[in-house]
Amino acid sequence: MFIPGTPQKILTVSELTLLVRERIEAGLPDVWIEGEISNLRTPGSGHFYFTLKDEWCQIRVVLFRLGAQRLRFALREGMQVIVRGRLSVYEARGEYQLVLEYLEPKGIGARHLAFEQLKQQLACEGLFDPGRKRPLPMLPRCVGVVTSLTGAALQDMLTVLHRRCSILQVLIYPVSVQGDGAAIQIAHAICALGESGDVDVIIVGRGGGSWEDLWCFNEERVVRAIVASPVPVVSAIGHEIDFTLADFAADHRAPTPSAAAEAVAPVLRDLARTIRHLCDRQERGIRARFDQVHQRIADYSGAMALLFRVRRYMQRLDESGDRLRSSLKSGLDTLRQRIQRHSHDLIVQSPRTKVQGNRVLVPQLIKRLEERIRSRMTFRSQRVRALVATLDALSPLGVLARGYSIVSTSPEGRVITRASDVAMNDEIGIRLGQGRLVCGVRRVLTDSS
Repeated sequence: MFIPGTPQKILTVSELTLLVRERIEAGLPDVWIEGEISNLRTPGSGHFYFTLKDEWCQIRVVLFRLGAQRLRFALREGMQVIVRGRLSVYEARGEYQLVLEYLEPKGIGARHLAFEQLKQQLACEGLFDPGRKRPLPMLPRCVGVVTSLTGAALQDMLTVLHRRCSILQVLIYPVSVQGDGAAIQIAHAICALGESGDVDVIIVGRGGGSWEDLWCFNEERVVRAIVASPVPVVSAIGHEIDFTLADFAADHRAPTPSAAAEAVAPVLRDLARTIRHLCDRQERGIRARFDQVHQRIADYSGAMALLFRVRRYMQRLDESGDRLRSSLKSGLDTLRQRIQRHSHDLIVQSPRTKVQGNRVLVPQLIKRLEERIRSRMTFRSQRVRALVATLDALSPLGVLARGYSIVSTSPEGRVITRASDVAMNDEIGIRLGQGRLVCGVRRVLTDSS
């Protein structure tokens, strides 16, 4: 009550507002509130402004930029949330408001909501499309591994890789696989290995853990790094029941780190067995081809009158075939020895330049061997055709077909070579290219007459 003559403290509007703010902030330093988001605004400053309301009342809320950056899900109109913050007064309008320090969706975890929202967004962009995923290389030169140096997963992968293919090179890029900053390290490692040109496939993995431990593999930067990698990426994160966004984006998902190593590393012994099998098939094919040519020559020789000459040429052909088989076998043995020697040198020394050179050398040698076989086959085929033509030219039936004839006495069948061998009115037989004639001698003419 105002008493005349008593001095009174007169406050300005700003002083009163400041006093109210101090009283409110001191009395309610930390409160938890549940409500529905409405009137959501996100200006360029990065701050979030919205109203939190229930059925009867509402309050203005502000979430500053630093807090907004820590959100792992997107705010939407009508979302039911639980928030924690301090009550304050906005002096410019004289309104009280809630300054947030924590926010989570009601009824569902923030991380799970962020997971589903980001999964839906990336799926709409086609990052999880099976059609864009690439097959793993059959025989990689070098495998890149993105994981922690201290985890058991790395030792498991190295053991499997060495057991299956001891000559396979492994390039390890150590990173943190959980906690703040892990996603940045993992994305950078994937990009660095892919752009280096030193690896043919990348394994990204770690052992099992909680949902929070595996969260860095759900970060958008990691997913986009996997999709942008120029080489195929294999995910091996956690156990078989664990799924992350990195698994959906990877070209191949392995249930465990050991299974990832098995997927990228071929068994060296199986490859060697396959090469030997192909060499045996090639040798059997060559042998079968020679047998076919040999059989064809045998068929042709049965119809020839000069069988002894054909047999002699067949014997020469067999000898040539034996020499060719011996030469091919020697060449194949030499090639196998060279491959084994180069493989041994590769295992012992493991120089990258020698590996690349030897990988180019083997197809060249095989190509030269195939060209040599084709050349020998062509030469032998031409030789056989020439022999057949010679036999046709030397055949007596061929001479008769050109207009010549054989004259013999009748009925003795003695070949007549001189006119004086017959007399007047003798019967003679004449053999032509087609058919025979029986004629009588009307006159005998000698060289002197």
